[in-house]
Amino acid sequence: MRIIATAIELDPKYAKAYYRRATCYLQTLKYKQAIADFKKLLTLEPQNQLVRMQLDSTQKILRKVEFEKAIEMEEEKSPVERCFEIIAEGGCEVDKTYAGPVLPQTDDGKYTITAEYVRDMIQWFKDGKTIPRRYVWEIVLGAHSHFVQEESLVNVDIEDGMTIDVIGDVHGQYYDYLHLLSLTGEPNENHALLMNGDLVDRGSWSIEVIITALAFKWLYPRRMYINRGNHESKEMNRTYGFEGEAKHKFGEQTYKLFAYIFTEMPLATLVSATKPPVGSTKNVILSPEGRKRYFVVHGGLFSKDGVTLDDVRQIKRIGQQPGQEGLMCNVLINGLLLWTDPQELPGRGPSKRGVGIAFGPDVTKRWCEANGVTGVIRSHEVRQDGYSIEHDGLCTTVFSAPNYVDQAGNKGAFIRIDAAGSQQYTQFDAQPHPPMKPMAYASGGLASLLM
Repeated sequence: MRIIATAIELDPKYAKAYYRRATCYLQTLKYKQAIADFKKLLTLEPQNQLVRMQLDSTQKILRKVEFEKAIEMEEEKSPVERCFEIIAEGGCEVDKTYAGPVLPQTDDGKYTITAEYVRDMIQWFKDGKTIPRRYVWEIVLGAHSHFVQEESLVNVDIEDGMTIDVIGDVHGQYYDYLHLLSLTGEPNENHALLMNGDLVDRGSWSIEVIITALAFKWLYPRRMYINRGNHESKEMNRTYGFEGEAKHKFGEQTYKLFAYIFTEMPLATLVSATKPPVGSTKNVILSPEGRKRYFVVHGGLFSKDGVTLDDVRQIKRIGQQPGQEGLMCNVLINGLLLWTDPQELPGRGPSKRGVGIAFGPDVTKRWCEANGVTGVIRSHEVRQDGYSIEHDGLCTTVFSAPNYVDQAGNKGAFIRIDAAGSQQYTQFDAQPHPPMKPMAYASGGLASLLM
């Protein structure tokens, strides 16, 4: 962004610079600034119909955003409460013609979940079919009952004989997600999964991904963990496809329910070994108990030193949208947890995204030493090999959406951690999927600009 601003300063009639800046603003949801640049570009190129169309689409999105914000101010009940009301009123019954997997019920008529149902549902989704809206609500509400009991920083101790797999961005790539699950295995007594945010958006099967993940959360609450990513937010969902997909498949109220549940997701997970580390511990940062432990978070670290694990644990997140500022971005901790990226240079600097900040290896080392953390595991960025080890081994990025948006050509990866804190990296390739393009449900015809 600084380079573009300099180019415009040197040549105020440089049309391409205005276009590039407008698309950057659009990708970071700064609609008013994007509109201003599109308008400036049209004064330079009044016959440019593509830009005129993009301006019109962006103005429509902005009007929609402002309208929805006004509506939200008038709503008093949470979507969770409203869904329970609708169910009690008989307004969300299962269609009698439905012939798919049946969600079990207890003797008193309450829905429950089993491993058999989840496996049948996964196959049903894989075959391109859908489940009743009532089942979706029950699965989301089942996960809700566990999320609300978790702190913003979840502690997971890896007991002897247990492993945990850390999974990066999946971004609605359902068929790749199923392949990933075939490699990790389902959660079970001796094996946990930790999804590190950005389950939705961009890919066009985000609904299937999030329903499957939440079903496992309901079924195995102490073996399925889900951190929130920057795409588990209304602004990103509105632009990058999940809102459109959720409404198309299950309606407005279902989307509102998902949007609220996203705010209940923890912001980070502290994964702690319970056995002594294997091999030399020279230059390894250990917990006060002499064990390895990892801070797993979607984006990264903070705009200031001195932030502690307890600070993260105490963040009030439920019902809060992160926005792009605040420690949910700069003043609120959790935005930085969701948005920041590592950089090679020491210190802190502006993010190349135009949102949040970038943090250097010295920042990572100081924070890990101050908090007794062996390393930071984060996601949020494509890596061609599926993962990369940075900051002298203290910061690892893992990304689990191979051939991202059918274009990037990257591998996916996940990290397995055992009870001694040892890590193993597994890479995998993209899988064939039905003929639907990424961002098929993106708003306003702007998909090509946002890939």
